[in-house]
Amino acid sequence: MTQQATLSLIENYYAAFNNGDMDTFLNLLTDDVIHDINQGKRDIGKEAFTQFMSCMNFNYKEQLVDMIIMASADGKRAAAEFVVVGEYLKTDEGLPEAKGQKYRLPAGAFFEIRDNQVARITNYYNLQDWIAQVSA
Repeated sequence: MTQQATLSLIENYYAAFNNGDMDTFLNLLTDDVIHDINQGKRDIGKEAFTQFMSCMNFNYKEQLVDMIIMASADGKRAAAEFVVVGEYLKTDEGLPEAKGQKYRLPAGAFFEIRDNQVARITNYYNLQDWIAQVSA
């Protein structure tokens, strides 16, 4: 895969996320996708990622803005830096009570690309910053 093709793949990935187009979003993943959850566990497989996104879409309404996407010259790796603009809709287990709080959170992600699809995604953000924002 070329660097430009990888950049386009990640742009499409985030465009589908922002548009709430979960079919397109999930179809950009390999069946054995690895998802390293921020400060959490590693999930493997599209089914696990689909369940994760179902929970996220139930509890949160998010848009990603100020997107910067980078890719390696060989197109096998990519990274993105962005800001999550969100609303906490329903209480997520183990987290503060949801009351429709708004938040703005810097975040980043790292990708491994295989066969023109996302084979691994690792997300990072400051959970303590998010907790402080929704607890204020």
